[in-house]
Amino acid sequence: MTIIVSPLRDVDTVVRFKKPSHLITLLDPELIGQSPKGFAPARHLKVAVDDIWEPEAGRAAPDESMVRRILDFGVGWGGEAPLLVHCWAGVSRSTATAFILACERNPHVPEATIARALRAASPGATPNPLLVRLADDLLGRQGRMLAAVREIGQGHYVYPGAVFELPSLFPHSSSSGA
Repeated sequence: MTIIVSPLRDVDTVVRFKKPSHLITLLDPELIGQSPKGFAPARHLKVAVDDIWEPEAGRAAPDESMVRRILDFGVGWGGEAPLLVHCWAGVSRSTATAFILACERNPHVPEATIARALRAASPGATPNPLLVRLADDLLGRQGRMLAAVREIGQGHYVYPGAVFELPSLFPHSSSSGA
């Protein structure tokens, strides 16, 4: 099944038409709200995090505990129906989270392969490097996840981003991702 990435403005429409079984919301702490109408709160992970790439005083920076919560929640997603990930614009926090979950589900697929699939699905995707670095450490990827998102570079400017889908599973590959 797929991981759907969306800006906040399109969440209700995606829930209505794509019928995801699980939802991850990554929004500034003051914007975290209730689950979309008809969506079970137990299948909705809310992560109060600012879209910053380096820790800043007075702002909710991504940290290891947030990334652990995302990974643990992803393990609970069976993949029978899509998983929806969204942030404010659908460009940075949500694309990083989709990349992280795809890497976790595909331990034998080169990180660069997954990052290139992300870029192909969304020319505007600019995964939050702090979230990616934290996940890279937790998943033991030895810097390959961060290198992969650096390789695809910053996406074309979009605001907000468009809804897109990323495969949750990739064919097994034995190459190094080069």
